[in-house]
Amino acid sequence: MIQKNNRIAFQGEFGANSDMACRDMFPQMEPLPCQTFEEAFLAVENGEADLAMIPIENTLAGRVADIHHLLPESRLHIVGEYFMPIRFQLMVLPGVAKDEIRTVHSHIHALGQCRRIVRMNGWKPVIAGDTAGAAKLVAETGDRSMAALAPRLAADLYGLEIIAENVEDSESNVTRFVILAREEDVPARKTPDDVIVTTFVFNVRNIPAALYKGLGGFATNGINMTKLESYQIGGKFFATQFYADIEGHPDDANVRRALEELRFFSEKVRVLGSYRAHPMRLNM
Repeated sequence: MIQKNNRIAFQGEFGANSDMACRDMFPQMEPLPCQTFEEAFLAVENGEADLAMIPIENTLAGRVADIHHLLPESRLHIVGEYFMPIRFQLMVLPGVAKDEIRTVHSHIHALGQCRRIVRMNGWKPVIAGDTAGAAKLVAETGDRSMAALAPRLAADLYGLEIIAENVEDSESNVTRFVILAREEDVPARKTPDDVIVTTFVFNVRNIPAALYKGLGGFATNGINMTKLESYQIGGKFFATQFYADIEGHPDDANVRRALEELRFFSEKVRVLGSYRAHPMRLNM
C-alpha cells in the first residue's frame, strides 16, 4: 500500500469502533475522523488521507447499506479487510447511578446490538451519528440522565465512567471493515494456500436466467463465492446491482474464465479490489 501522508480516514469521532480498528491494524498511522462516510471517501480521493477504514457488515446488524452504494460510485479500491470483535460499554458521567439513567445514546447499529439491556431497564434509545460521538455528547451535555453505548476507548477520551461492561446481546458480534486506497494493490500469493479475496459488483443483462448463467462460471470453475447480495439502484425496483466476494486471485486462470463468463451475461462488471483474507475470516 502506497503511503504519502500517513493518515487513515474513518467515519465518527475519536474513540469510535472504526477509530479502534485503525489503531489496531495501522498503529503507525494517524487516524483522521470524518463526520460522514462520504467525507471519509473524499479524504482518500483528494489525498488528505492515504487509506480509509470503512465498516461494511456486522454479524448482528447486517450490512452497512450506505457503503454498498458508495463503493461502486467511488474511484477507490479495496486493498485489505479487518475483522474486529465488537464490545460495548455502558458509560455515564462520573458518579451517576444506574437508576438515574433515562436515555441511552449511540449509533443505530449499536443500539440494535444492545437491545436487551435497553429494553430490560426501560430506557429510551436515542440515535447518534456514531458511538464515540454519543459518548462525547454525554460528556459535553452534563446531563446525569444520559448514558452512552460506546467502546472503552471513548470513556477514556471523554472522561466518562463505565458502569456496565460488554453489554452487547451476543458475544459473536463482529464487524468486518474494508481498507480503501486510491490505487490498486493486488497482493501476490506467498504460498499456494494463501487465500486472496476478490470483491466485485455487477448488473446482469435483462434476459431470462441471466443471473443463473452468469454465476454458473464460478461453479464450473470451482470457485468459492463467500458472499452474494443484491440491492436496488437509482430508486428503481427493477434496477438491481449485485455485490459479491469470491476466494481467488484475479491472475488465477479459473477466476479469469469465471469473470469472463459473468461479463457475457452482464451489462457492467467492476472489480472493487483483490486483497489477502484476514485470519479471522478463515477461522469463523
